[in-house]
Amino acid sequence: MNNSIYPCLTIRNRMQEAADFYLSTFGEGAIAQTSPWAVQLELSGQKFLILNDGPTSLPNPSVSFMVILENQEETERCWHKLIEGGSSLMPLGSYDWSEKYGWLQDKYGVSWQLYTGSSSDAVQKFSPTFMFSGDVAGKAAEAVDFYTGLFPNSKVVGLLNYTKADGENPAFVKHGQFELNGYTMMAMDSSMSHGFSFNDAVSMVIECASQSEIDQYWESLSANGGKEVACGWLTDKYGISWQVVPKVLGKLLSDPQRAQRIMEPLLKMKKLVIADLENA
Repeated sequence: MNNSIYPCLTIRNRMQEAADFYLSTFGEGAIAQTSPWAVQLELSGQKFLILNDGPTSLPNPSVSFMVILENQEETERCWHKLIEGGSSLMPLGSYDWSEKYGWLQDKYGVSWQLYTGSSSDAVQKFSPTFMFSGDVAGKAAEAVDFYTGLFPNSKVVGLLNYTKADGENPAFVKHGQFELNGYTMMAMDSSMSHGFSFNDAVSMVIECASQSEIDQYWESLSANGGKEVACGWLTDKYGISWQVVPKVLGKLLSDPQRAQRIMEPLLKMKKLVIADLENA
């Protein structure tokens, strides 16, 4: 499983509480690393980063996590746990694509699609799913082609369009699955007016082994309407947020004294420069 790409959730002032909640909900996990500003969580071998502070935006369903669960009982257990203090987006029930499926937003604003199916249906339990709506509705297929062309060892697994019976534009993607360097993601279009769009409360982290790799992702993802933000953060031309960071960053920040020295130059950077961080 590739853990050089993984999601980051901003859950302000409730970071540790949220980490414990997800561990108790999904099991098969552990807290790999913790600091006053971030918790690195592993669920079924997959990395999640939870920030205590940072973006002021809140998570919304434009980015959700498809969760492959082995049986209906496990799906129901996770649903009842996650729905506490949250809200239902699609009721838990039987659908054409799954004997037991539901889509909800939990009490922290994070959205989950719970899907009952064999683990052989996917190489990973949790797959970030992007809903292209509003100004980027209809661009899911284009985005999938862009991302799979940028990352090595990537491929489009499949794209399924809507039918007229769905009441949607048949040129739009109903469900798309793709892999970026072995990491599974999903995408869909929606022409409905949802009142939300991609923001930086949920971002995707790319850990890079070299400065040239950082440079490549930074330049490609921030081009053609993308935006450089700060501290390794950017938004691409579709509005999706990414953090392009050196793989050694976690090690550099693990020493509290060194971390204080590193934070000063890091906070002044947009694109991160490994040499400047290592020499701080």
